[in-house]
Amino acid sequence: MALLVAAAGAIVIMLELLGNVASLIGLGGVLVGTVLAAPAGRGPRGGWWTVLAAGAALLVLGALLGLASGAVGGLIALLGGVAVLVGAAMGYPLD
Repeated sequence: MALLVAAAGAIVIMLELLGNVASLIGLGGVLVGTVLAAPAGRGPRGGWWTVLAAGAALLVLGALLGLASGAVGGLIALLGGVAVLVGAAMGYPLD
């Protein structure tokens, strides 16, 4: 469930259809989903969590840089959103 919350938050941020408030809620969802998924990321196959956490960090950095430069912040946020989606897809249980 935490990975779905993180992925949904990343999609809301990347599409930016619902405005700034929805993007901030999406960012909160990504951060909460990343923290809640941390225990599942421990172990021999936990490399996906590193990708997820790096994407979350890039999203936060993109939000902060977006205050100074919208283009640079948006690009960093887009890269972070893709990383969150890849990490969530890699970590989602198949069984």
